[in-house]
Amino acid sequence: MSSITTSALDTPARRSIEKTCDDLALIALGAVALIAGLTFRDYGLGWDDYTHAEYADLLLRMYGSGFKDTAALSFANLYMYGGGFDMAAALLHKIIPLELFETRRLVGAIVGVVGLAVTWRLARRVGGPLAGLAALLLLALCPTFYGHMFMNPKDAPFAVAMIILIMGLVRLAEEYPAPSPRTILIVGFGAGLALGCRVLGGLALIYAAVGFMPLLLEEYRTQGVREAAHRFAHVVYVLMPGLAFGYLVMGLVWPWSIMEPGHPLEAVTYFSHFFEKPWKEMFDGALVSVPDMPWSYLPTLFALQMPEVLLVLLAAAVVLTLTSLSRNDVPARRKTIMLMLTMAATLPLVVAMVKRPALYNGIRHFIFVIPPMTVLGGVAFARGMNWLGENKRSWQPVAVAVFAFGLLLPLGEMIRLHPYQYTHFNHIAGTVRTADNYFMLDYWGLALKQASDELREQLTERQEVPPQHRKWKVAVCGPQRPAQVALGPDFTIGWDSNAADFAMTLGEFYCKGLTAPVMVEIKRDDVVFARVYDIRGRSISSLLAIPAP
Repeated sequence: MSSITTSALDTPARRSIEKTCDDLALIALGAVALIAGLTFRDYGLGWDDYTHAEYADLLLRMYGSGFKDTAALSFANLYMYGGGFDMAAALLHKIIPLELFETRRLVGAIVGVVGLAVTWRLARRVGGPLAGLAALLLLALCPTFYGHMFMNPKDAPFAVAMIILIMGLVRLAEEYPAPSPRTILIVGFGAGLALGCRVLGGLALIYAAVGFMPLLLEEYRTQGVREAAHRFAHVVYVLMPGLAFGYLVMGLVWPWSIMEPGHPLEAVTYFSHFFEKPWKEMFDGALVSVPDMPWSYLPTLFALQMPEVLLVLLAAAVVLTLTSLSRNDVPARRKTIMLMLTMAATLPLVVAMVKRPALYNGIRHFIFVIPPMTVLGGVAFARGMNWLGENKRSWQPVAVAVFAFGLLLPLGEMIRLHPYQYTHFNHIAGTVRTADNYFMLDYWGLALKQASDELREQLTERQEVPPQHRKWKVAVCGPQRPAQVALGPDFTIGWDSNAADFAMTLGEFYCKGLTAPVMVEIKRDDVVFARVYDIRGRSISSLLAIPAP
């Protein structure tokens, strides 16, 4: 009678809590979508945007010509990447009344929100509604991910594709050895999309091969060698249609990959070696050549750029995963799922620390490990709350308050840094104010858009017009295409500072501080992101503080 009464009392409350978590997750997702829809125009162009837009045009031209025009298959080095994001933005641009680069920002926001939704559903599947809500909040309030989703045409879409693939692998582990058609479709679609974005998507094969070991060993112990092998062969067989579909998806978004069977391996070889003339970047207060970055590059930047609450929960989740592997009371499927997630969050970093490839532009190439990190963090938070509920219920409100405070820290920084959230450094690093002395911040030059907008406003307010028979001349230290697009047709952009009217410089180590009147200054947290100088009548030999590579 006692158990019946307890069940009758607890079940509605439990369902209410689950529904509340799901409702809050939907509200949070809607809030992010609304904010992104209102602010996507604020984000400037990066170094790669213009080139990616050209790549999209070439891809669409190739499809439109029935593969007669194949210029896209040899364009720069972008043919070794997929162009799905670029094509989607170019196609959407044809049907909505937005400028091309505004459309690209909008598509980035949409892809990012999709990634948030998939991360929520994955964490909910693994750890319940509370884990899903926590993971969603951790990812939405991760400034690095949020900032990149607007303007990173390669790494942010790849991160979303990878979390879709991981969702499929988790479902496969849950349903083994009889995956549903939906799971087969998700695995194939995720694999095709991930490989079609970047060949690095092949890492998921390692996640699966190692992650499924606990489940396969359990199959061997309980079913015997013959039956376990038969069940495994059955799973491989039923996955074939999904993988064939994935191959078509990969070919659609990355056509070069299927022109010859060996092309994906050729891309692996190509990207395993540095392919450009080396340059130097600021790391830990020193200028370091990008092929010679120390093994500590990635762990240092992740420790200083991820929100503190995510770091703590991720560490707890990794410890829980590793300790569970030797416990008999943890189901094999659970071990497999947590091991795959842990590998997805950590293995790429470990490989990079060991292999030491050329590393540059902060952690942008490793954005794809952040969603699985937040899934693990969400699961760890839910696990901790369950433990407190069983042992120290009075501490649950304290844990929620600490978690909320941990989320408010990056939220405050995101508001202060807008629209440069991707430059975020946490309070361990002393925020961007301290980090500016040791690391690069706006390495993609997003601040040049705001600097350009304010320069035009200044000239309009002053009612100044360019000298007769020519346009305003602006010398730029940083990516020139973003400034050219933002300034418009009334300005000529170049490197020559001798004949320029104005100098536009990023606040990075390679740009000089000039002794000239400052017309525009873009600052966040007392850190200069960009300046525009009036250099009319002055002889400025160069805007570079160091020689060009």
